[in-house]
Amino acid sequence: MSIAGHIKESIEKSSWIRKMFEEGIKLKAQFGHENVYDFSLGNPDLDPPEKFFEVLKDFAHKAAKGAHGYMPNAGFPSVCKAIAAKVSAEENVVVPEKNIIMTCGAAGGLNTVLKAILNPGDEVIVSKPYFVEYNFYITNHNGVPKLVDTNPDFSLNIDNIHKAISAKTRAVLINSPNNPTGRIYPEQQIKELAAVLEGFRKKGQIIYLISDEPYREIVYDNVKVPGILCNYSQSIVVNSYSKSLSIPGERIGFIAANPACDYIDQLMAGMILCNRILGYVNAPALMQRIVAELTDVTVDITPYRRRRDLLAEGLKSAGYTFPMPEGAFYIFCKSPIPDDVAFVQHLQKFNILAVPGSGFGGPGYFRMAYCVPEDVIKRSIPKFREALEKLG
Repeated sequence: MSIAGHIKESIEKSSWIRKMFEEGIKLKAQFGHENVYDFSLGNPDLDPPEKFFEVLKDFAHKAAKGAHGYMPNAGFPSVCKAIAAKVSAEENVVVPEKNIIMTCGAAGGLNTVLKAILNPGDEVIVSKPYFVEYNFYITNHNGVPKLVDTNPDFSLNIDNIHKAISAKTRAVLINSPNNPTGRIYPEQQIKELAAVLEGFRKKGQIIYLISDEPYREIVYDNVKVPGILCNYSQSIVVNSYSKSLSIPGERIGFIAANPACDYIDQLMAGMILCNRILGYVNAPALMQRIVAELTDVTVDITPYRRRRDLLAEGLKSAGYTFPMPEGAFYIFCKSPIPDDVAFVQHLQKFNILAVPGSGFGGPGYFRMAYCVPEDVIKRSIPKFREALEKLG
């Protein structure tokens, strides 16, 4: 065998998102790009804010000597200071710059955190539906994903999380706004979860609450994403600029650790080391400097809101049911038949590409990413209706 057995197994179980993306390539080659309605990939299609390009040009013209060299593994101190101020304002907690680590996106940040805290066999609780790459991130570092069901409306089921906690539980990983459901977990649930975890801490077991927040700025209808750091002492926030600035290819994000964490200096030292030894070494120097200048800038989410409303209205009129997403850019729709994989395959007959909910631990649903042109949404609605009618 040319590769490790567990990697071979992972390839065979690889993401449904990628599989559907590859199906899209085939369909577009056969029927033409304009005749395929591809809702498979959550790739932000909005241009970065104009301010991003202004700052980029400015740095390109006046970069000082050594601007592209190594820096402390946690990032440039001035950048960490700027991000600390941003996080402090969002979380209503004073986060010092020493508690910030600049990372290669949220994926790099999550792997850094998990590498630092997990011993072999330690468990990480994840609520379903969830971003399926979490499985790989956790097992990368010899951890064990422990999956629990959410409530019917996809909010956190605190009782299920509580029951899943064992002596091996090391962390609870949440994602809000959620991919794939678009659900924002309300603050009352965060407080209830914090109370449960604090109860275990008082008995001597530290369980970290890790919040993955790349969609934090992509929210609708005046719904707010509650702070994590202000609600639980043993908490860590991981974020990226992939969605908020629409620069996923630049791979820039950060970790923010709660200054109230037990053994905080040891935790930070461990994560800084892991940022280096995982091969990231440090986050990209140029992007660090740019995002530090853009802490109060985000993409205009108006197009996403308009697309959400357009797709939601069309799907409802065609006979589909789903919870209205509060954030991110996904609709998690109920499959008309129990087998969501079969229904997604049925949709392909009408040149519609969606992702089975089973790929996110949510069987019986399918996910659609509406970061696509409005024209694609409008032309897809008759096809969605036809697909349902032909299903009988």
